[in-house]
Amino acid sequence: MAVPSTVGVLGGGRMGAGITHAFCTAGAGVVVVERDDDAASAAYDRVAANLAKSVERGTVAESLEDLTARLSVSTDYADFARCGLVVEAVPEDFSLKAAALAAVEEQLAPGAWLASNTSSLSIAELAGKLERPDRFCGLHFFNPVPASELIEVVLGPQTSAELADTARTWVQDLGKTPVVVQDAPGFASSRLGVAIALEAMRMVEDGVASAEDIDAAMVLGYKHPTGPLRTTDIVGLDVRLGIAEYLASTLGPRFEPPQILRDKVARGELGRKSGRGFFDWQ
Repeated sequence: MAVPSTVGVLGGGRMGAGITHAFCTAGAGVVVVERDDDAASAAYDRVAANLAKSVERGTVAESLEDLTARLSVSTDYADFARCGLVVEAVPEDFSLKAAALAAVEEQLAPGAWLASNTSSLSIAELAGKLERPDRFCGLHFFNPVPASELIEVVLGPQTSAELADTARTWVQDLGKTPVVVQDAPGFASSRLGVAIALEAMRMVEDGVASAEDIDAAMVLGYKHPTGPLRTTDIVGLDVRLGIAEYLASTLGPRFEPPQILRDKVARGELGRKSGRGFFDWQ
């Protein structure tokens, strides 16, 4: 089954814009719903800029005009009623995501699917807030979405076998590789990625080596495309802190965030989006 002809994305920030880009370039019409008119306009501009880069690089065959013709933005959840799939991409906060998903589900047609882009929160617990948990799964996209080759398909205990199979096909139709995992704290990617990043932070904190040298060791020695600290800057230190706190609460103290991470977040050093994290991005 190809991607639905119309896909909804709740949230048009960096991740939501990337998800929108992926579905637009795969041929779907996409409606992005944001909290207000200003945010909706900014989301449109963000997606259009990403699409323009793809056209310039020749990674898509269609014109920018044809691609943006499939894109619409809104502030009304009712616009999700025409979507075969809606992907939630709001900030990584359980209460916020649970409320958003329940509000989206109220608008969906009976045959539509619903997914969360959460990178660590329990799919089972989110599904517990829904009326149709069998039609819900996790679709964990990676930042930056256009360049990433991976999407984690996260199956909750009530996710239907039909959705499990269909989600794999969607990922392949987006030109990416599905990794299917059962619901568990941090899934596979976040759990491993955060574990490495937290240890790298402790090494900086303990004066073992600089952030640059730690990252170089992982890039040159283990062939990681980007070191764990630069990746943290790209993801956002505040996002990494939230995930680490959740993993510490569910998996134990080995995921306890180091003080250097808490201090940087408190100072507003959030990584690339703020201009400074473990590296200077200005």
